[in-house]
Amino acid sequence: MEILDFRSLPDKINNETELEELLSCPSQDLIEDLAQLEGDIIVLGAGGQVGPSLARMAKRAAPHKRIIAVSRFSNSAVRERLESWGVETIVCNLLDNNAVEQLPKLPNVIYMATKYTAAEKHFNLSNMQYAVEGQEQLMWVTNTYIPALVAQSFSQSRIVVLSSSVVYPLVSVTSKGLDENAKTEPLGEYANSCVGRERIFQFFSQKFGTPGRLIRFSYAVTLNCKFLFDIACQVRDRQPISLTTDCGNLIWQGDATVQILRSLLHCTTPTSPLNIGGSGLVSVRYVAYEFGKRLGKTPIFDGEEEPIDLFNSTAVAQSLFGDPVVPVSKMIDWIAHWVTKNQ
Repeated sequence: MEILDFRSLPDKINNETELEELLSCPSQDLIEDLAQLEGDIIVLGAGGQVGPSLARMAKRAAPHKRIIAVSRFSNSAVRERLESWGVETIVCNLLDNNAVEQLPKLPNVIYMATKYTAAEKHFNLSNMQYAVEGQEQLMWVTNTYIPALVAQSFSQSRIVVLSSSVVYPLVSVTSKGLDENAKTEPLGEYANSCVGRERIFQFFSQKFGTPGRLIRFSYAVTLNCKFLFDIACQVRDRQPISLTTDCGNLIWQGDATVQILRSLLHCTTPTSPLNIGGSGLVSVRYVAYEFGKRLGKTPIFDGEEEPIDLFNSTAVAQSLFGDPVVPVSKMIDWIAHWVTKNQ
């Protein structure tokens, strides 16, 4: 698959190689946007879940541009894969100011460095916050100090920052979701550090006139990530499924990556938020029933749905980029096949 297009989406994904090919597949719109974009691209904090496929997608969309992936690369296999795809790599500890200063000052920056615990993916409505235990200091340094170093060192670049939708308060699940003008009301220490990251980039963007975007990112779906994968396994194994937390604005990781990269052409001065995610809130109950149809199992539920959840409006992103290519129904198809094949 060379172009991410609804008409050519596969019926199923059989292995990690096919998955990576799909996750890094650019859309035609992205190819056209990067052709208009002046200069090369550097991806800071590229060693996480999204970074490698984002860097590869950028290279596939713009093969004549330099794409540089920067990370500590504690997993050397990630670095080797990136280089095999034609992406340049630089090993760098972004906590080291001297090392950051020595990085190539390319005109386009995707900033992806973040720190959270596993609790970030397990929001507990009863506690009304994301619990963080054991690495609070490192989390705050990563999410606020590193942004200060990067914002000053790359003040002459465009900077698209990967943030999070957790900066918003909880809202009614029957609402239209919160738009970018909503007041930030972070719940818990991790979410507060995410607001801190945004404020640092906003301060230096205002000071230096640095164009940018703060991508308030919802849940990106792959075949074995949390939420859909977990629900599929619970349906398959006839385990109780908690209804206390909804799935949120689900978007296929490849679609999210396309929109993040396309945001380089939609930077503002000073930088400003942009919500990226699915077009609506998807419920656990709906997803479980859909998996049940595909897996031939009846879901077992535990608890009751909460009337509030994290839910942001992606109307602005849709006006800029259009609807995501991969619908939720296709994600469910792929994951149902995946958990059946890999049980």
